[in-house]
Amino acid sequence: MVSRVRVWLNRTYAENVFFMDQLRRNPSDRAVEIHATHGDPDSPVLAAADTAELEPEGLSPAAYVEYALTQCERRGIDVFVPRLHQSAIVAHRADFEAAGTALLAPPPEAVAVFEDKVVAYQAVESIGVPVPPWWRARDADELLIAVEELERLGHRACFKPASGAGGVGFRMITREPFSLSQLKGFPSPEVPLDQVLESLRRAEEPVDWLVMPRLEQPEVSVDCLTGSDNRIRLAIGRTKHGRRRGFTLHERWLEPARRIAEGFGLHHLSNIQFRMLGDRPVLMDVNTRPAGGLHQLSLCGVNVPWAAVRLALGDDPGEIGPPFLGQDYTVVSAPRPLLPVTVPRQRTGPATVTGTLDALPAPATTVEARAASGALQ
Repeated sequence: MVSRVRVWLNRTYAENVFFMDQLRRNPSDRAVEIHATHGDPDSPVLAAADTAELEPEGLSPAAYVEYALTQCERRGIDVFVPRLHQSAIVAHRADFEAAGTALLAPPPEAVAVFEDKVVAYQAVESIGVPVPPWWRARDADELLIAVEELERLGHRACFKPASGAGGVGFRMITREPFSLSQLKGFPSPEVPLDQVLESLRRAEEPVDWLVMPRLEQPEVSVDCLTGSDNRIRLAIGRTKHGRRRGFTLHERWLEPARRIAEGFGLHHLSNIQFRMLGDRPVLMDVNTRPAGGLHQLSLCGVNVPWAAVRLALGDDPGEIGPPFLGQDYTVVSAPRPLLPVTVPRQRTGPATVTGTLDALPAPATTVEARAASGALQ
């Protein structure tokens, strides 16, 4: 009898409830048990897991590694999919292997390259992958120089943190003064240049921003599965243009993504994003983790989370091509269960686990999570 596989996801995105669903509905019909930890007791991933715990707050990266090793040993984790403190965790891969746990994450050298967007742009440019023009800004003077140069080249300037994920901190520069029109409708990512400069000059804490042109649609996210031999097993592009989503196997997107994933050893799952600068695709971002929308590839007849777990366990799935490309789609909100108990919020201070949520009864409330229409059928 084939043993069950025990998978742990730490403090991951709510959308990864679908990643978990696909692991359980794997084509090998292998039993999968999922452990989840999070800092938010209302995260839907806790309700979706077989066992769950609240994570201790305030741990340093080194202390978090010790916590993670304890979790793996105590829970009998076969495959760990780390998001929080990924770089610290992968630096201790040998320790996790000694505990019987495979890490579904790239090696530390690859993670380090893509933690800083400036370092990443320099690195991928060196292997011939196009990137947009960019500047690094740490103060008002550097920001102004970058904006003026981009405007001279005919671009609209935007900025985002040099380190970060998920579009947090992204803003577009406007020369228009702040007015009542900006208080109408939904909040906008536009910020007047004079207010940004004034804020920087008054700020006591430093900033580290990447300044670049506003890139155009379509946006194409290429999900890659790469082996430890640096060879791609799967690459499929997910396209986004406004509300419309779709899939592509066009080499203008896949070729540079393969070059990055294989060239930098982005083992296991990565997500490489492109947008348009004029009439050519340029790199926007590289994520060294599974994308939140990875489950949408089920519309192409592939179960990528399970293929990645197989690869992490040494059961190489070989090269995987989608049997078909799914039709265009959109994403809508759908209810997901929450745990039916109220867990006290964790305090800021010494790190302690304030609650254990193992094997709780059927949930009674719901939360809206992003889902692809038909993706889970």
